[in-house]
Amino acid sequence: MLVKIHDSWKKVLQNEFEKEYFDTLIRFVKEEYQSHTCYPPGNQIFAAFDICHFEDVKIVIIGQDPYHGKGQANGLCFSVNDGIPFPPSLINIFKEIQSDLGQPIPATGNLEHWAKQGILLLNATLTVRESQAGSHQNKGWETFTDAVIKKISDEKKEVVFLLWGGFAKKKGLKIDRTKHFVLETGHPSPLSANRGLWFGNKHFSKTNEYLKSIGKPEIKW
Repeated sequence: MLVKIHDSWKKVLQNEFEKEYFDTLIRFVKEEYQSHTCYPPGNQIFAAFDICHFEDVKIVIIGQDPYHGKGQANGLCFSVNDGIPFPPSLINIFKEIQSDLGQPIPATGNLEHWAKQGILLLNATLTVRESQAGSHQNKGWETFTDAVIKKISDEKKEVVFLLWGGFAKKKGLKIDRTKHFVLETGHPSPLSANRGLWFGNKHFSKTNEYLKSIGKPEIKW
């Protein structure tokens, strides 16, 4: 089950894999997957890293927990598998894209095509027990994903970081804003969106404008 992660990340994260907290974390995750139903499937825990390689990262979107319902989580934050109804936050993401770029709501909530274009869809916690939101928090995943964000910030330049909601903004404190492009707004969840903190942020057009300005291909959202 673990650790399947693309070679490009193994090089930059090798130090993390060798730390005691990571060893403890992996043992916890293995035990959880053996004794409970957990998501995403074991071979998709590191899907965000397997699909979007380190050298290809152009954009980072930070989520919190994987979805904890059957068949939803696929290792990419905010993304669900083909044929799965869209969760409320994903609906609001698609509505903002529709408003911002004039694109129709897609037929699938699978965001793998984003990841293939250089978007790291990073959840702060990479696993969860079925029907128990937050059940794998504070076990070490947050330390690991903080290290991922810091590595990207330190070793790359001109990466777009999209920080949606207070949790993502807190994770974003590790970003060097003198050499990266950071956009912040409310979370796309109905609670935040209905209070006027999400819609109208235009993050998708702003991201493409920035990419165009530095000579990189725009994202096909």
